[in-house]
Amino acid sequence: MFNDLPRPIHPPHVLVVDDDLNIRVALQEYLTRNGMRVTTLANGHALLETVDREAADLVLLDVRMPGENGMMLVQALRSRTAVPVMFVTGIGEEADRVMGLELGADDYVTKPFHPGELLARIHSVLRRYRKPPDRVGRDDELRAYRFSGWELNMRTRKLSSPDGRKIELANLEFSLLAGLCSSAQRVLSRAQLISLSRLHDVGIYDRTVDVQILRLRRKIESDPTRPQLIVTERGAGYIFVPVVETLY
Repeated sequence: MFNDLPRPIHPPHVLVVDDDLNIRVALQEYLTRNGMRVTTLANGHALLETVDREAADLVLLDVRMPGENGMMLVQALRSRTAVPVMFVTGIGEEADRVMGLELGADDYVTKPFHPGELLARIHSVLRRYRKPPDRVGRDDELRAYRFSGWELNMRTRKLSSPDGRKIELANLEFSLLAGLCSSAQRVLSRAQLISLSRLHDVGIYDRTVDVQILRLRRKIESDPTRPQLIVTERGAGYIFVPVVETLY
């Protein structure tokens, strides 16, 4: 019996890829109890489809699945995302482990594995991979912003609430929220927000920024009349208060 760990504000999203249903169910139950959000997938095709539309923190990948080449799958995955990968291999598959690490896998665990060891290895990979909030990277590498339990997916342009609901954002709302996330905890003038949101050429003015801020508050604030996330700095502009985590 393993003690449950407290849930973090941003539960790591782990993709468990294994053709064995029993293993998928067992890992989902165990990792969920230990504060992670888990999506289970039965094959590589489902994995590639999922990473194209969702931000994940780690992939736990069974190398030897029927009809699949785990090594080619990792190469296809790396062409889409830099998400860390942990291989699950058989105890005698030394060549797979070596090849996997050479192809960019971040760690591996051998079957049969102890759940506590697996959890420790997952946490170790996540710690190495987590970037500081002000990490600078290329825009085309950025997968998502996370703040106060929310997740803004930059590829699908979708916003997910802390309870998992999908919140529809208009184009201007999305651009403005992305701009706020990119410069969190800094006072930003309306002109700076227009610049960060890359809205120079679409006729956006100071008043438009104020209107979009009001609309965003109605969607992400628990009490829009007393905002805690997007706070007005009188005479200066706005500040996005929460710590923002970037996923690349």
